[in-house]
Amino acid sequence: MKRIIGTVILLFTLTTSMTASAVVSDNKKNNSSNYDWSSVMDAIIQVESRGDRKAKSGNSVGAMQITPICVAECNRILKKRNSKKRFKLSDRYSISKSKEMFLLIQSAYNPLNSIEHAIRSWNGGQNYNTKRTQRYYEKVNALLK
Repeated sequence: MKRIIGTVILLFTLTTSMTASAVVSDNKKNNSSNYDWSSVMDAIIQVESRGDRKAKSGNSVGAMQITPICVAECNRILKKRNSKKRFKLSDRYSISKSKEMFLLIQSAYNPLNSIEHAIRSWNGGQNYNTKRTQRYYEKVNALLK
């Protein structure tokens, strides 16, 4: 009987530790800085401007409709990271530099690489309202599928 109980405890311990290590491994994958945001960025570009890098709407310009506040925030993050790189307002018209800004914002404010958070915060800011960003989220999400 002791042998059976010992075997059951051993199996339970092994199963639990393997499950825990699998969860930790999955979390490391999701938290990596090498997360591939390309499909999300492409969907956002389609919703924001239909791919028009010269698009304008109020203070927002470029394919990803970036505001001057977003450029300033990116430069603040870069300064905090002791980087000499800085973005200019004209960089908003460059699709590649707009994507760099998106990735920088995600690395600073979305450490869990949540696609939903990325989409909603791009539309409504870091303190977005779920109800107010719902239509935008649905449009972008529809393009991801």
